Order: sequence, then structure tokens, then C-alpha cells
Amino acid sequence: MKRREFLTLVGGAAAWPVAARGQQIDYPTRTVRIVIGFGAGGGTDTVARVVAQKLTETLGSTFLVENKPGGSGRLAPDTVAKSTPDGYTLLGAAAGAMTVGTAIWEKIPYDIFKDFVPISMMADYPMFVVVEKDHPAKTVAELVAWLKANPDKANYPTPSPVFTLPIEHFKIKTGAPGTAISYRSSNESITSLLSKQTAFAFVEAPAAAPQIVSGNVRALAVTVPSRVPDFPNIPTLAEAGVADVQVGAWLALMAPAGTPIPIVKKLEAASRQIAASDDFKARMKNLSGTPIGGTADELTAQMKAEVQRWSAVVKAANIKFDQ
Repeated sequence: MKRREFLTLVGGAAAWPVAARGQQIDYPTRTVRIVIGFGAGGGTDTVARVVAQKLTETLGSTFLVENKPGGSGRLAPDTVAKSTPDGYTLLGAAAGAMTVGTAIWEKIPYDIFKDFVPISMMADYPMFVVVEKDHPAKTVAELVAWLKANPDKANYPTPSPVFTLPIEHFKIKTGAPGTAISYRSSNESITSLLSKQTAFAFVEAPAAAPQIVSGNVRALAVTVPSRVPDFPNIPTLAEAGVADVQVGAWLALMAPAGTPIPIVKKLEAASRQIAASDDFKARMKNLSGTPIGGTADELTAQMKAEVQRWSAVVKAANIKFDQ
């Protein structure tokens, strides 16, 4: 869906398709796949596996994460959109291929507001601006100066547009150079930093936090408006002198359009129960994430708002993206 089509859409009636109505179903009775668009070990994968475990415990059948990286995160939602809408293939939706992707790509093989039904936003988490532990930059200002002095080495890793767009915005705001290199997950992004194949990265908290604690990487800033409680000494990008570059990552559950309403409602109720549990809250805290467990309607509203926000950033900054 093109950006102009989206803006026309949200100016009119609600856009979500109505799932097929049916009688109460004994669900689930077999293994359910949660497909995500990233490789193993990244932030989305880490949170999705916690969610899958808790759904297994709550609903009594096995929920498994299936990693399907490719197409800058687009392969997974495209696969789920085309799958049988029976509740046994779900999408572990991430902002990059959904809201950010809708804002930046003129052509996309699925429509996030027509090809899926929302279930629940499970958790969100900030990103950290990180460099390898031996990198000379110890502040954002020093990083910008180093990138300008070393344009031939100014590479950054990105698994999806949710990383690319804010970094390109960061480059515009600071004048720093930087060339994107695609990877399949944030885990691979960190590996590229440690091997010095890339110079800096924006990495979401579930993947970055353990590396920051271990001392493998140095965090220069956090990309949300307020400091992260578990890392109070890490400034926000605004505090570091780069205003307006704000981004977070999230994991939501969605199903293919046409999934029976009783299944969607059962999954929504289970998701909200899980997000409210002490165990899930504790596990998200360990990842510097925030449990959400919102309603389907709240997920809809957030996604619409994000597409509008990122579309405005792309237009204002005149950022161009390849398909």
C-alpha cells in the first residue's frame, strides 16, 4: 500500500477487515507457528520465544517460533498473509516490516491494514546507540566526529527499516556519513560490531542489554525520550545533542485476515493475561523491555499513528529508500 493510499484510508472509515464469524472452536489442538522476520538471537526473536513459551503454558498446545528472515523483514509477514487463516500460523509482527515499512516503501507485497487482524501488542523496548568496546568514541559527539573523519569506515548494520530509518535521520541531523549493511538479526549486527566490520549500530534492548552489561559493547545513548531505569547513566539522544531522533521496537501478535473471531479473541485474552503476569514482567525487565498486553483496538491505533509519524519523517527529511 502506498503512503498516499494509507493517508486516504485513515481519513475515512476504519480499515481493519472483519474476521470470518464462526462458532466457538476448540483451539489450539496442534502446534501453532509464530513467524518472525529475523534470524535467531536478535531482540525480536528473544521476546518472541518468551511469548511462545508463555502461550504454550497458558493455552496448553505448543507454540513455536519460526525464523523467516529476508526482504528486510518482509518475507515473514508476506508468508503469514498468504497462509491459511485458521489460527495455526501467526505473525510475530515488528515495526520495521509493518509500520515503518509501510511509510517508506512504495511497493510492499501485503497491506498491514487489510491482510492481517490484530491480536495484541506484547512488549516494546528502546534501542541503544552502540559501538564496539575498544572504539575511540565515548560519546555521541565523539562518534559523529569519528565518522566524519573516517567516512570509508562509516558502516552500520541493519536488519530492517526500523533501524535504517532512524539512523538515516540521525545522519541528516548530525551530518555524519554512514553506509547501511544488511544483516538478518540484531545478533548478527552485534557480531559485525565486535568483528569491526561495522562502526556503530542502533540495537534494540533485548539484544543490546546483555552485551552492554558484559562490556562487549559501549552504549552512547538510548533512542527514547527518557533514560532507561536499568541504565540510568546512558543519556538519551536528545541529551546527547541529537534532538527529534526517537525510535523504539516492539513485538505484536497478528493473524491472517479471515481468522475466526473466537480464535482471535482467545489469543487476545491469553496475550493480555500473559503480559500482566509477574513472570512475563520480570523477564521483560531483564531485557529492558516493557510488557504491554494491549487490546486489538489499541494495536490498530498505534500502528496507524506510527505510519503517519514515519511518513512525515520520510517526507520532511526527503529520505529515499530502495525497494
